[in-house]
Parts: sequence; C-alpha cells; structure tokens
Amino acid sequence: MPNFARISVNIAQVSGVFDYSIPREIRAQVSVGSLVEVPFGRQVVQGIVVELIEEASVPETKPVTAVIETEAVVTPAQIQLAAELARVNFSTLSSFLDLMVPPGLSQHADVRLHLLTGQLPDKLTPVQARITSLLAKRGDLRGSQLDSTLPDIEWRASLPGLVRQGVLTSQAFLPPPNVRPKVVRTALFLADVPDNEDGLALLGRNTGNIRERRKLVLDFLKSEAIPVQVTWVYVETGANIADLEKLSELGLILLSETEVWRDPLAHLRPVLTASPVLTSEQEMVMAEIHAQIQGKSKLKPILLYGITGSGKTEIYLKAVEETLALGKQAVILVPEISLTPQTAKRFFARFPGKVGLIHSRLSAGERYDTWRRVRAGQLSIVVGPRSAFFAPLLHPGLIVIDECHDHSYHQEDTPPRYHTVAAALTYAEQTGAVALLGSATPGIEMMAQFEHQKWPVLSLPNRVATSLGGDHPPTTPASVSPPMPAIEVVDMREELRSSNRTALSKALKLELQQVLDRGEQAILFLNRRGSASYVFCRDCGTVLRCSRCNTQYTWHANSAMLVCHSCNHQRQMPKTCPTCQGPNIRQFGMGTESLEKLVLEHFPAARTLRWDADTARFKGAHDLILDHFTQHRADILIGTQMLAKGLDLPLVTLVGVVLADISLNLPDFRSAERTFQLITQVSGRAGRSSLGGRVVLQTFSPDHYAIKYAAAYDFEGFKATELDYRKKMRYPPFSRMLKLEYRHSN
Repeated sequence: MPNFARISVNIAQVSGVFDYSIPREIRAQVSVGSLVEVPFGRQVVQGIVVELIEEASVPETKPVTAVIETEAVVTPAQIQLAAELARVNFSTLSSFLDLMVPPGLSQHADVRLHLLTGQLPDKLTPVQARITSLLAKRGDLRGSQLDSTLPDIEWRASLPGLVRQGVLTSQAFLPPPNVRPKVVRTALFLADVPDNEDGLALLGRNTGNIRERRKLVLDFLKSEAIPVQVTWVYVETGANIADLEKLSELGLILLSETEVWRDPLAHLRPVLTASPVLTSEQEMVMAEIHAQIQGKSKLKPILLYGITGSGKTEIYLKAVEETLALGKQAVILVPEISLTPQTAKRFFARFPGKVGLIHSRLSAGERYDTWRRVRAGQLSIVVGPRSAFFAPLLHPGLIVIDECHDHSYHQEDTPPRYHTVAAALTYAEQTGAVALLGSATPGIEMMAQFEHQKWPVLSLPNRVATSLGGDHPPTTPASVSPPMPAIEVVDMREELRSSNRTALSKALKLELQQVLDRGEQAILFLNRRGSASYVFCRDCGTVLRCSRCNTQYTWHANSAMLVCHSCNHQRQMPKTCPTCQGPNIRQFGMGTESLEKLVLEHFPAARTLRWDADTARFKGAHDLILDHFTQHRADILIGTQMLAKGLDLPLVTLVGVVLADISLNLPDFRSAERTFQLITQVSGRAGRSSLGGRVVLQTFSPDHYAIKYAAAYDFEGFKATELDYRKKMRYPPFSRMLKLEYRHSN
C-alpha cells in the first residue's frame, strides 16, 4: 500500500501538486480522489488526492491529518479532465477540481480574527482602522465575513502589521463541511399486543387516553409495513415521543435513524407515455448515433442541426435509452436553469427514478444528495446547466449539449474560465463517451470546426407535430410537417413617422388582440430587464453608474431602486445629479418591467406573466412560472432570452420580438450572429401545434443582413454573409483571439 499521496490543495491561486505522507492509521481510507485535510504553510486546507506514490519527490513531507470524505469525491477520469482543462485554459488544477465537489462539502482555508483589548495605536492605515472598527462593533470575525463586508478592499495585506502591534490575533482554521446526510427518526412495527385487558395493560395506565394513543400507533404502523417518520406518526395518532419510547422499550416498535434523500424531483409523478414513432428523418439521424453508441463506428463528435420543433429532444431520449441499456450513464446539458424543469420532466417521464437534477438554485443539501446518488451509481441521467457537467459519472457513455451555440456555456465572469462544449469534447474523447451537440442555430465557429475536422453534421430540416394536450410528439409519424411561423418585419422608423411612439407597433397590437380573442397565448420578447435601460441627467449628460464596478444602473420601478445588473449593488434614485446637482434626472429605454406595464395599459383584461432574472430569482420560480403559463393561467408571457430557448408551448401562436436591435448593437463581432440566433430561437416558440403561429419582429434596422436572413429562416445565407465579413476582418474562425486583462486594486 503506497506511503505517500500527491495532493492538489484547495487554494485556487496555487498551481501544481504536493507530496504528503499518509499516516499508517488512515492509509486504508486514502485512495485516488479522496478529500483530505492537510497542512499547507501556516494554514490547514482541503486537498484532493490525485495520485498514490511509493516515494515522495522531496526529502521531507508533511502528513495528511484527516480524511474528510471516505469515498472518492472525484473519479480518475475527472482528475484527468481537470488537468487538461487547467493546461488549456491557463488555470490551476485545484480550481477545476473544486468545480467537481459540491458546495458545502468543498471548504477553503479561513482565518478567525480577535480584537485584543487595550488602546489602539494612533497610526493605523485606513484599511487597518476599518478592520479594527468592524471587530470592535461585531466581535470576532472570520475572513470570509470580511470578504463580504469589504468586497473591493485587499484587507489581508493589513493583517500582519496589526498582529505585530498586538492589536489583534489571527488564527488559521479549516471550516468543516456544512452539508451532511439528512437523517430523520423513524418507527417500524415489530409486534402487537394481545387484544384483551392484559395486553392493553402492557401499554400503560388507563388514564388520559394513553392506552388508546399507543394502540393507535401500533395499528397505524402495522398498516404501513415500512419505517415511518415519527412526525407523521404524531400527526396520524396524536401520540408523543414518550409513547413511542415506551412502545420501543416493550419491543413492539423499532425506533431508528433513517437517511432521507433531498431530491428536487421528488414532487414529480411520472406520466408514462409510449415512445413515439420516429420520422424518417429522425430514423436516419439515429442510425449514425446508434452506430457510435454501439461501438460500430469511430467515435466523433456529432452535431445535430435541427430547426426548432424538429424533434431533437426525442433523439436525445432515444440515445439515452441505448446508452442506459449498455450500463452506462448520460449527462444532458441545457444552457439556462429556466430550461431544466421541462427537460427534467421529459426525461423523468421516460426514465422514472433514474434522473438527477443539478443547478445552482438548488439547496446545498439537494445538490449534495444528488451528487452522492450519481457517485453511487443510483442515478443514470444528470440534467442541468454547465455545472451539471461535473457530476461524478462512474461510467459516462453519452454527453448531450442542447442549444450548444449558446453563450451561457462559456464561464467568463469568474475563474476558472472555460467553454463547456470544448470541455465536453475533451471528456468524451478521454472516456470513450458519445458527444452529441444539438442546435437550431449552430455557431459559425462550431460549423467551421466540424467541417474542418470532418465530423458528422446530422440534419432535421422539418418540424414534428406536437399535440395540444402536452409536449410529447404523436405515436405515429406526422404525414405533413407543421411549417415554421411566418415572420412579419415591422420598421419602427415608420411607426415613429406615423406618430406611434410606444414600443408596440400597430401590427403587434392587432395580432395580440386577435390572440386574446381566440383564447390562445403569446410571447413578448425583450432582451432587457427592468423599467429603464439607464438613468441620466438631462442637464449635463451624466449617466448614473455603479460605485463598485462602474456599470450603468438599471431603473426598477417595482422596487423603486437603481440596480446594477453586474454586481447587484442597489441604491435609491438621487433627487439631484451627483455631477452638476441639477434636478432633471430621467430614465431612458425600456425593460421587461415597463413593457408589462405598457401591455396592461393597452390590454387591461389580459393575464400577463413576466419571466426574467428578477422574477425568477427565488428557488422554484422557473417551475412555477412555466407551470402557470403551460396551464393557461396567463395569456401573455413577457421575458428576456431565457424564454427564447428550448421551450415547447403548444398554445403559443404569436411571438412578438419587441426590439431586435438590442443585441445587434452590442460592441462584439458576434453581435449579428447572436441576433440571428435569438430571433430564430424565439420565433420557434410559436406555431408548434396545429393552431399554427405568427411572429412580429420590430426593428429599427430592417435592412441588416441578420434581420433579413432571420426573417427568412435562411441559415445558409446568413452563414455565407457572416463568414465573408469575418474573413475580411480576420475574426474567428479565421483567427484566434486572446484577451489579456490586467487588474490592480487602487
């Protein structure tokens, strides 16, 4: 058994691995992937064992002090993936391994600060004075608490001076994991008492209905035949803990601690449906995928290019079915958390009890339990956004990335930065899994990569009929494919010339009224939340910006607050301009909040729902909004890009793109591509049933090629024009771009 372990310590800025000795008493508990506690400098930190070795590479080693998780927290394949991602993305191994450990289990080294009594020195720096002031007011603080209180201040550099002067003490410590299995007390029936006076006497005194309560407990547990949580026993029988403990003493029931899984899908009840008959186009697509899953052809990434409503999800379901039949696991990635409810329901209905859901809006306990069930092989399918990609699959066989073009698959804001699609292709190659990428609007660069590598691109050019009763295709192939909804382009410059200064054109208002009259549903898409896009002074032109990150504020009328959509800093609207003290502070532009208000002004009887990052902030909000709309408790759904992707809503017959120019005018060479993709995607929400559909696209740039090609559903035309533009400008895929960003605290 190896005496040493090579360990990646959980400090994001520290690269490389370090050799530690394994004490004899814990040697049997340590394996590759173990989560351990080790000393590192003056700190105690978590680390993950990446390799067991016979000899250390240094003459003196420190010992592993404890094993935090007895079972491996990452698989050997994940360690290999993390190493490759760290190399490719110029990051550290530990930062990628940290993505693979669920929140709560992964902990970082911290310090505990204690202010010593006595007179403070006269000469303190402003930061030191701030630290001592906080400690005096709030008592002992952890470093993580100071991080949240002083988010933009490098306060740690000020600690050594305070410690040397005897102002405070700083003690390093490692917080214990704050998630653990959930355990409840249960009761199980073992034996009954004789149904006579002597038997009842065993249950206790015949006063205060004690005997009756305890007899009720026995009768209730006898009818259940499985362990029952004691809280349910109390509710059903009126008994208390003393009653249960007495019955346990008599050997009539068994009281025990039982673990319960925190499952975010526990509320779902599978509605089993017959697997639909594939169309001839779907059959051709499945033939290629089948060959790779069965090992009959060489593994290559597959791009499934299918228009909206063409039945891509059914292809995913069939591919998962074949993968599970081989004893392997699958991960299904979607770009937004908003898409997880509908996707999880589709897979849960086909594979009940085998689906796990992972995303950041779940509680730490739910993520921890789902992660453990995946690790134990109890769940075969994982559904979620990019964070679900790092689930510990023991036997990965299929990686599906739906809407693979979507920018949400890039992690850019926080390190480690990576592209989920590129990571998935690497993981599939390393593990022998099939990589299946799906999109109605594949990216220009991705298409170029597939053409260059000669990887298969499979096509679904026609829609599949959807029943009004649900989101499942019929059990017989549709003889006539429903057409894509017609797109009417409205030139908003003409609306202004005709004195219509609202955000709703005459054509869109007319279509909305007809939808309401027919009892159907509509979607209004505006890719900007809030009430006004920015706030400025009409006297001097100053735009109000966030004091933390310099992003312009967005006005939210509902909360009467200015909100920064980058760092979430909030403040009240100033009465005067901070630059010139003028009183003329005004809001400009429109967001989803103000659009909803405008719609209700024109259609007061309409039932509206708003779906954006503000309304979906709370846990379960995505499920609630989607269920509310699919059950036709609302007529008009107003939202941002989260409603443009992947949703199957048969009653939606109208989509209104309120302002297509928002994404078109972004300072990004991909702005035309993203505009084309967004218009195509959101247009695909209409006309997915026999009711048909229509799209009204409002724009101030009707002659732009992205608008023209999107209105005609002409991907090939757009692709040719965009490639020509990028070739002239030397943009990707004809070059590679590198962003160098330098930061320093003031």
